[in-house]
Amino acid sequence: MTGLGMRLLNDRTAKKIQLTEMGFGGAPLGNLYRKISESDAQAALQAAYDHGIRYFDTAPQYGLGRSEERFGKAIKRFDRDSIQLSTKIGRLLLDCEPDEVTPEAFVDVPQKRIVFDYSYDGVMRSYEASKARLEVEKADILFVHDVCAFSQGSQAKSDARVRELFDLGGYRALTELREAGEISAIGAGVNEWQVCEKLLGLADFDCFLLAGRYTLLEQESLESFLPLCEKRDVGIILGGPYNSGILATGAVPGAKYNYADAPPEIMDRVRQIEEICAAHSVQLIAAALQFVLGHPSVKTVVPGAVNAREVEANLDLLNAPIPDAFWSDLRTSGLVRDDAPMPEVRSCSAA
Repeated sequence: MTGLGMRLLNDRTAKKIQLTEMGFGGAPLGNLYRKISESDAQAALQAAYDHGIRYFDTAPQYGLGRSEERFGKAIKRFDRDSIQLSTKIGRLLLDCEPDEVTPEAFVDVPQKRIVFDYSYDGVMRSYEASKARLEVEKADILFVHDVCAFSQGSQAKSDARVRELFDLGGYRALTELREAGEISAIGAGVNEWQVCEKLLGLADFDCFLLAGRYTLLEQESLESFLPLCEKRDVGIILGGPYNSGILATGAVPGAKYNYADAPPEIMDRVRQIEEICAAHSVQLIAAALQFVLGHPSVKTVVPGAVNAREVEANLDLLNAPIPDAFWSDLRTSGLVRDDAPMPEVRSCSAA
């Protein structure tokens, strides 16, 4: 089993949730962009568990329930009490006709259509359906999913979803579940830090799953959001450490940044980072993965994996030694902010 550090989500939850520094994200196992075989999916989940990963995240959206069902099969083989499990609310999966299926970015999905619902009833129905697909009695963390402008299509629609969450009782449902011990923590899983900051201004949240907004390329969240998280003792689960591709592939033709072709200024910035990587014999992808863990509010990083080999590769990247001089050169070159906390030097270990 690979040695993985543990980080406390925060000191505010009744149950002290410990997260491994690396988690397992379930979106790819919902057949994101391409079909993943059941054998590969189960091998990936098993490899994660066997190598010490103890935090697993999924959502109804991921493959219209397929990811949750695959997690459920794997969890039967695990010691449920040894893992932390999160899923999400906001999308109800309803039976439909074949031409009504809403697969979004997923392929080979069940015959379901998505209805957004952040009301009290919607939260409760979504959570019960997720528990049934996962075949568990309870989850540990429940996230409000995709109330950001990026996912909803506009700021006005994002604002409307946030109002729905509070005006129609969705937040009340989450707090009731937390108070009853049905879940241990509540948060939001989104693609923008601004909506997280807005939610913190409205109510009490334990954590956020933030995708792609604190990376080697983006540290704007250091202006106000991450300091607020430190002050309020709110944990960050960091998804999308590669900005949807370019920090894994480098500045190659067709490199993706935030799910689109990377613009010239991003390509140029990545090339500059790659020059410093080459000078220190550091892999760009390893630097991107480890950088986010330098911030004290970031409790775990959740890269994707579709088979056992990718899980093992992620763990190798997490444990790749990166010298302090590399991080220092990034800072003095102006490629990362002066106030960005740098990660500690790691060494590969096994237990």
